[in-house]
Amino acid sequence: MSLASTSFELPATGDYAYDWALVDVETSGLMARRDRVLSVAVITIGPDGEQAGEFSTLLNPGCDPGPVEVHGLTVERLQGAPTFDQVAGRIGAMLQDRVLVAHNAQFDYDFLAYEFARARMWLPVSQRLCTLALNRQVDPPTDDMKLGTLAAHYGIPQQRAHDALDDTRVLAGILRASLREAARLDLPLPLVTCPPRAESQFTPKPPKTPCAYRNPGRLTPGGPLQQGMKVAITGETAHARAELVGRAVAAGLNMMTSVSRHTSVLVTNEPASGSAKARRAFAEGVPVIDEHTFLRLLADVRPGTAHEATAVAVVPVAEPEAEPVAGPVEELVPTTAPAASVPEAAVLPTACPGASVPAPRQPEPSAGTLDKPLAGRRVLVLGGAHAVAAATRTRVVELGGSAAINLSASVTDVVLLPGGEGDRRMSRITALELPLHNLHWLTAPTGTDQDAAAFRPQEPHVMPRGGVIDLPMPHGTPAPEWYVTAGWAPQPDCAIDVVAFLLDEDEQVTFDEDFIFYGAPESPAGTVRLLTGGPAEQTIALDLASLPPATRKVVVAAAIDGAATFGTVGAIQIGAAPGSSGAPLTRATLDAATTERTMLLAEIYRRGPVWRLRAVGQGYDHGLDALARGYGVDIAD
Repeated sequence: MSLASTSFELPATGDYAYDWALVDVETSGLMARRDRVLSVAVITIGPDGEQAGEFSTLLNPGCDPGPVEVHGLTVERLQGAPTFDQVAGRIGAMLQDRVLVAHNAQFDYDFLAYEFARARMWLPVSQRLCTLALNRQVDPPTDDMKLGTLAAHYGIPQQRAHDALDDTRVLAGILRASLREAARLDLPLPLVTCPPRAESQFTPKPPKTPCAYRNPGRLTPGGPLQQGMKVAITGETAHARAELVGRAVAAGLNMMTSVSRHTSVLVTNEPASGSAKARRAFAEGVPVIDEHTFLRLLADVRPGTAHEATAVAVVPVAEPEAEPVAGPVEELVPTTAPAASVPEAAVLPTACPGASVPAPRQPEPSAGTLDKPLAGRRVLVLGGAHAVAAATRTRVVELGGSAAINLSASVTDVVLLPGGEGDRRMSRITALELPLHNLHWLTAPTGTDQDAAAFRPQEPHVMPRGGVIDLPMPHGTPAPEWYVTAGWAPQPDCAIDVVAFLLDEDEQVTFDEDFIFYGAPESPAGTVRLLTGGPAEQTIALDLASLPPATRKVVVAAAIDGAATFGTVGAIQIGAAPGSSGAPLTRATLDAATTERTMLLAEIYRRGPVWRLRAVGQGYDHGLDALARGYGVDIAD
């Protein structure tokens, strides 16, 4: 299929007219810093929709090509192909001064950035657009967001899946159709500035090996050290700090860079030094010993209890039940309104060997949900004071509906509160002839059949705040990555950052690299990653099957960069899907915040052999630095 003479008829307005460079890469694996690009295709398109150029080539990666059964690129096919550095100049010229477009654009961008770096060149991309993120905003009635599924929905022929050039040609058709839908709905494009920003305050230290033992608690007076104890060192030492840490790690101790209530002992020769660690140890009642005592105890470290490797269960999932939420530390008091508060609780218990697994929770709506008047409907609330709008969205969920935060193709109804008439989206809502209702409609809502044909075969399960659901794993196939995506209404005056904390049984990070954020968007093993789909959408990708046994929970949170609060930002919507383009299993709308600047969005935690997801929505008035310290991250003052 040639696009050389095809006019794409893109929207001609400035908001949608750009010079585009559509890209697809086939790779030897999924980790950009380790794996290599095997083939690449680039198609350039002007603001008028006319194709300006096309280039594709196989590449010799100089390594094993990886999953040949997926991409079909064998060692024999790649022999004689150019290396990336030999074509980097041509690719760079095509990308220069254009918006890079790809389906799951961060994947393609990251691989190209690493390949350009290996070639000692700079990737000349200042903006990118992800058609996956764009279609999440458009929200067409498809089973999932895979390239082939969207191609079928938009009527784009696909000839050879996982062929870089054919996929790029298909992507061109999807871009055209997606931009038309975005223009019809008056949606802002989710353009991402490149390269991503970084923040030295939060940058972690070089990674360490995770401790293999559980924390047995604090050192008792006159008692021995035990494997798994969390040990911190502060101040000047007679022996080199690296030597002390190395000997302690070899003995099975968990060496920490900060002090928390879970620290077993602090080692210092200057307990009255007034260092941050010493002050925190004094405040928390952490035992303090000197270097000489520490070395003596190191000679006889008692055996500890190893972390139990928990197999990922292959089970269906079930009707959610509310479970309690624990904040990072006691002194960080949640400020969410009491009417919507989530009860505090201790850390979830770990299942013992042979213990029965809790009954699975199914994502399918119960008979009661199906009978509710707004089942299968997606309702957008406009106007009203924050508290009233939040209560209205809560009522929508109680009636079996899904509360939308942005206008999309899946919105079936609009509830208009006082002041909503002035919302900029009203003209587009009127043009789309969406049903408009007042607040009284929610006392006895009546549905219409006009959009029934647009419903998906399986609508995402709608979770209330505090709701819990199991994450299913397939039979006989590799466990998927789970993508927890947070979205919000575009904000002109502030930025929102989604972060993740990998926590142990003490609700603490094992080391600083367990804090995933914009400055360190990937854990050392690549098992947890931060993905940016646009200014109003970020995703935490989790390879749950590969997380170390010490990781008992992953907390996904959001923080505002600036003086704004979540009360002014409005509702945050979270969704969980298997795979980057999978159909969402569940959605939740969280908008109980008022003055908070950080918010816990979701927790993904082990319960026996099962991983569960809880919608949290618990906020705090402090910033990201305080939240990170509460989970044990070492952050410079």
